[in-house]
Amino acid sequence: MSGRSTHLVVWALIAFALLAAGCGSGTGTSDSPPPSSVTRPSSTAKLSILSPRNGSVVKGSIVHLELSLQGAEIVKQTSTQLSPDKGHVHVLLDGSLISMNYSLGDEIPDVGPGAHRIEVEFVATDHAPFDPRVTAVTSFQVNP
Repeated sequence: MSGRSTHLVVWALIAFALLAAGCGSGTGTSDSPPPSSVTRPSSTAKLSILSPRNGSVVKGSIVHLELSLQGAEIVKQTSTQLSPDKGHVHVLLDGSLISMNYSLGDEIPDVGPGAHRIEVEFVATDHAPFDPRVTAVTSFQVNP
């Protein structure tokens, strides 16, 4: 399998695992409650999107994403030992997961002209959401 094919297969498996774990898009609440035997921790985090600002116009096809995270820290390790103040950020563009970030900044390439929506979610070290979910959303316009 070529490097590109392997990369695509890995991303497809990650996306499937995340969707199965409840890390899909949403408005801050999950569509169905988790099984009663599974209790998700709440988080001390406050997440916000600094850029692009809601209602802004971005020139060109690269969107510079800048976040603010208070009351928690980003960690790179994956673990089932959950802590309310440790995790990372999932980034969704127009409802599709595009990255799992271990920083508070990112460049999103190849964003086409028109209206777009970014949702970010601070998730636990097991890639699943906290309860309640820690999300922020912004809508913006891209002009060529």
